[in-house]
Order: sequence, then C-alpha cells, then structure tokens
Amino acid sequence: MFKYNFIYEWKTLIRDRWVQSLGVLLFGLCLFASYNGKGKVEKRKQDINDAMATVKDGDEAMLLLIDSIQAGLPVDVPSWRQPVQPTAVGNYHPRVVAFPPAPMALVATGQSDLFTHYVKPTLRGEAMLLNFTELSSPVQLLFGSFDLSFVLIYLLPLIVIAFTYNILSVERERGSLRLLATQPMKLVHWVLQKSTLRFALLSLILGGCLSLSLMMNGVSIIEQWNQGFSQLLGLSFGYLLFWFALAFLVNLLGRTSAVNAISLLGVWIGLVLLVPAVLNQLANTIYPVPSRAQMINDMRVLKAVADKQQDQILAEYLRNHPELVSVEAGTEATAYGWWQRYFAAQDVVKERMQPLLEKYDGQLKRQQQWVHQLRVLSPAILMQDGLQKISGTASWYYRDYRQQVISFAEQWREFFLPLIFKDEKVDAEILTQLPEFQYEKPIAGLPFGVNLSLILLYSCLLLGLGFTLYSRQRKEKLLLT
Repeated sequence: MFKYNFIYEWKTLIRDRWVQSLGVLLFGLCLFASYNGKGKVEKRKQDINDAMATVKDGDEAMLLLIDSIQAGLPVDVPSWRQPVQPTAVGNYHPRVVAFPPAPMALVATGQSDLFTHYVKPTLRGEAMLLNFTELSSPVQLLFGSFDLSFVLIYLLPLIVIAFTYNILSVERERGSLRLLATQPMKLVHWVLQKSTLRFALLSLILGGCLSLSLMMNGVSIIEQWNQGFSQLLGLSFGYLLFWFALAFLVNLLGRTSAVNAISLLGVWIGLVLLVPAVLNQLANTIYPVPSRAQMINDMRVLKAVADKQQDQILAEYLRNHPELVSVEAGTEATAYGWWQRYFAAQDVVKERMQPLLEKYDGQLKRQQQWVHQLRVLSPAILMQDGLQKISGTASWYYRDYRQQVISFAEQWREFFLPLIFKDEKVDAEILTQLPEFQYEKPIAGLPFGVNLSLILLYSCLLLGLGFTLYSRQRKEKLLLT
C-alpha cells in the first residue's frame, strides 16, 4: 500500500508542479540570501584590509621619518608628531585589532551589523571603555538583513505551510476521502506517509539549494563540512521536521483547508514573531541597562575632577609604580610632564568608573543569558541561536572579541609607559618590538547538539500528539467533519 501511495503522491505533486515550483523558489531565495551575506562579509574583509594597508603605509612613512630625524635632516613635522616621540607613535600609529569573519559568516548576519569589526587602540584610552556598545541603528533594526538565516527561520515555515496545510482536508473536499478510508490502512498512517514523502522531497530540495547557493558564493562545502555546513544541514532539516510535524497534527484535527491554513499561520506568527519579541521586551524590562549618556557624563565629571588633582594623583601613581620614576618625572622641565599626569589621572578615572561599567556590562550579559535560557520556548529562537553560532556572529563572540581588544589596548599602553616616563626616544629597533594583535578564536562547544535535540524533541511530541488525537476520536469524525 505504501508503494501505491508513494506513486500516487509523486504523480500528483509533479502534475501540480509543486516540486518544480518549490525547487525554483527555494533556490532563488537561497542564492539571493547567500549573495547578500557574501556582500556583507566581503565588505567586512575589505574594511579590515584597508585599515591594515593604512597602518602599513604609515609604518613605512614613519621609518623614513625616523631615519631623517636621526640623520639630522630637517623635517616638516611638529615636534609632538615626530615618531621619535613615544606618545606620537602610540597615538598616531596604532595597530589594527581585527575580528575576521568566520568561514560560514554569510549564513547569518547576527550581531555583525551592530558592532565594529576592527579597532585601533591608542594611548588615549577613555573611548575604549565605551565604544563596544551596540550602535542600535533604528533603520537596520527595522529592516534586518535578508540572509540565509532569514530564509530558513521565517520563509521556510511558510513554504511548508503552503505545501502541507490541506493534505487531508483536500481529499475530503474532493469527495475521495471515503474511498481512501476503505483501503486496508489506518487514516493516520496514510497522512503520515504523505507527510513523510513531502518532507523527504523538500529536504532534498533544501539541501541541494543550500549547497549550490553556498558553493556559487565561494564556500567550499567539503572544507567546511566539519566547520559548520553539516550543522547547518542538521539544524535546517530538524527545523523543517518540526513544521511538518505541526502540519501533521493540524491536519488530523479534521478541519477545513481554510481553517488549517489559518491555524498554521497563527502558530507561525506566535513562534516566529511574537515569542522572540516578547522575550526581548521582557529582558529589557527585567534587566534595564543604565543610561549610556549618563555614563559618558559621569566619566567627563570624573575626568574634570582628576585634572584638578593631577599633581597629587601623579605622586601617588609613582609611589605605586616605582619602576617608572625618573629624575624629571612629573616636572615641567620634561616634555612628558603633561603625559605623565594624563596617564596617572586616566588610571584614577578608570578605577572610579569601573563599578558603573561593570553594572552596564552586567545588565547586558544578564539580558542575553535570560533570553538564551528561555530560547526553548520557540524553535525559531533555537534555530537562530544555532545559526549565529555557526556563523560566528552571535553576541557571545563579540563579548570575547571585546575582551581581547581591551587586553591588547592595555598591552599597547604598557609598552609605551616606560618610554614616556623615562623620556626615551623611539628608534627603528624599538619599532620592531611593537605589540601585534593576533585574534584567538574562542574555544567553546557550540550548542548545536542542544538546539537540534530540542527541535527534534518538539517534533516528536507533535507527532505523538497527532497519533494520540487520532486514537481518541472516531474515524467517522474525520470523514464527516
């Protein structure tokens, strides 16, 4: 009986051009989304490369200028900008601290359109405390990004709904359901077989569309199989199964095709749109983030107070750092007197601002953790979380990158402090010792297994609920409803 059902369903789908239409539609969506994602990744790479090229050109010009100054040749550069001064090198020739995109970054834009991907830390480090907060572009937040994650999370369920909403009801409306009921087969098994065939067809189409679209946009499927592509397929097929299981359950309720469509669309709106929006709003309400404008104002007030106490602060700073003491430290006779007071005051401002910064970062982290824990309420959130982790665009990656930037900024500052406080000049040998940043990919297990397991669990529960529903109602009800 299964063989005949398979042949009948296949011929029906081919004649109705469902298979052809789905193939063209899905391939077009996946290709366009992959192209958009590739464009964002290429722009990200180009911005980083341009910044590095600028630094390289500046380093070459800096070496030539140092050679000229050491040779006693006249240079048309103010003394405070000459690269023999440590402060000039530290402020005007910084290194690029970049966050390169992951190989599968084109799959999900995630947080990449809200945060910076490269920074140039300087000796003036106040901005480093604040410049990693969200840009929160209202236009970007409103329209989002048309990437593969958008196709898979938002549009794929709609395709499944259009493909499955009337599996059973259309037979009843055509008058052929009573004839099917005379066959030696349970009606629930017949619906399951039709759903399984459509799931298998759509899975093959989806897998082929994803593979082709990624390959056409420069992603090597073989090389990335263990680096994210296999996980992408697993999550996509699991998410697809969930919506097929939901359609299986709705069909067994015995309603009309119109009611089935409305019911499935209502669930789609609830799980894909309402639940994520409600969780986000609740996170902002339960864990409100302190005002960033107030934080900037508090920093300015603390800096103004510190400026008035620079002599006292410098004396205390040198007592805590005796290795930086020189004969002329902090006196007006040295050209570095202002910078010495500046760095000492900067440390005081940073220390006094630390509680507020920790509160600000702590609230953001609590918001993200709260949403992460409640992601089980919607398969769409589970899918989004998994895709962003595969793409390396989740907020967790940007928090780790921020810590790496702060660490390098401190390393950059510590390199120049002894030179500044001891009034030493910079030469070509010192330039070869400048700190260089190397991005370290965070080592952590991706929640692929957890997210996929939860999606599959929901799918099994829906299938089980469908069988339970069928066993508790009479066959005649499905035939006559």
